[in-house]
Amino acid sequence: MTRLSDRISQSAFDGSRIRVVLLLDLYEGAQQRFLAAYEHLRNQVASVPGHLTDQLCQSIENPSQWLITSEWESAPQFLTWVNSEEHVEMVQPLHGCVRETRSLRFSVLRETSNVATVAAKLPKGGLQSSPRVGDGVVRHALTFTVKPGSEAQVAEILAGYSSPEARVDDTTRLRRTSLFMHGNRVVRAVEVQGDLVAALRHVARQPEVRAVEEAIDPFLEQERDLSDPDSARRFFTRAALPAVHHVTADDQGPGEVRRHALSYPARQGCGMTLARMLARQDELAAEDPASPVVGSTIFQRDDIVVRLIDLRVPVGSDPVRALGVAGPRKRAVMARLLETDVAGALSSDQDLARFLTRIDMDLITDRRAPDA
Repeated sequence: MTRLSDRISQSAFDGSRIRVVLLLDLYEGAQQRFLAAYEHLRNQVASVPGHLTDQLCQSIENPSQWLITSEWESAPQFLTWVNSEEHVEMVQPLHGCVRETRSLRFSVLRETSNVATVAAKLPKGGLQSSPRVGDGVVRHALTFTVKPGSEAQVAEILAGYSSPEARVDDTTRLRRTSLFMHGNRVVRAVEVQGDLVAALRHVARQPEVRAVEEAIDPFLEQERDLSDPDSARRFFTRAALPAVHHVTADDQGPGEVRRHALSYPARQGCGMTLARMLARQDELAAEDPASPVVGSTIFQRDDIVVRLIDLRVPVGSDPVRALGVAGPRKRAVMARLLETDVAGALSSDQDLARFLTRIDMDLITDRRAPDA
């Protein structure tokens, strides 16, 4: 049997410190403006809970290339900050100086220190316990809301687009795009083999995708102008819904696999705690041969929690495992983390079935690359 750690390809909940690497390419003559913006930014970031240290580096070969590295006590603390509206506003002055950026996030697996460092106070946070094997697939989602009353029109537009070319380059390809709606909220989840950033840029350049984006523009609650780089950047920064955990069952089992997205109405301030609980439940399910959950990806930003699950049975046939509340007291724990006017008590099987129906998102389209 495959070890559980080998089946978890992505997780923000292993307790390890996080190293964040930001690669920047500046416009000509923007260095001094960039340095001034960075000085202001770093003084603000220093007071953010979980932040340990950061460094600003300049290339010794190309003076327009810069690197910012930062270290954080844990992934949840970093994600809470980077996904906040405060962060969006804080980094805005940098954008006028930067031609291109690339953000990379790593959990710390091993480290080597000299005697002087060991004698000093060690950083808070632990190390990643073991390397994640993974499947070479990067998972990411976008979410946004449309104006109430426009849901049917938006669903029709989103369902009717032509899929872009799956191949991005020699090493990157689009594997799957799953699009869901729940009320006026849209969630678009993508799976990419290779470089996520390259894939997203490839998709954004495709004429069929641009046509769909322009068609839904009048219906968005948050206005955007995709011809304005700053407006587009703000929109997609706020729309980002990061994957915080992914696990795949050891035994995939026979039969058709059905994909569902569940939108959990987290109580204010409880989104990360709820995501962590669901992640643990899915880890346990991955070790249970009787579980119908073949794979699970949890996306979370603030109190938006979406769990994408692949099931080998109809979703309503096993509400306990579909919702992630198997085991003693798990229903009560989840109920405390949810908005009570939506979740209710979750004390009976009927309560679970009704709640599952309420949070099961409508599948608009689910498209795979031919060889995915």
